[in-house]
Amino acid sequence: MATSTTIKLGTETKARLDGIKVHPRETYDDVINRLVDCAIDEEPLSDQTLEHLKEAMEDVEAGRVRPMKDVMRDLGFHEDE
Repeated sequence: MATSTTIKLGTETKARLDGIKVHPRETYDDVINRLVDCAIDEEPLSDQTLEHLKEAMEDVEAGRVRPMKDVMRDLGFHEDE
């Protein structure tokens, strides 16, 4: 037998959940389960990805990074675009 519980949602949160229903009669339980499934990645990171992340953190710690706004400016993009 399924059990249920009551949760408190803000009006805006409920509206957002309503907006992502795939069908008007889809339950909030189904919507929330779909979102949770998207948020949890069961597949572990590969050794290569872990190594790239390690290298990236070393670059950050060593100061070998540039702010995105500087990169965008150098590529010819302007903030007002």
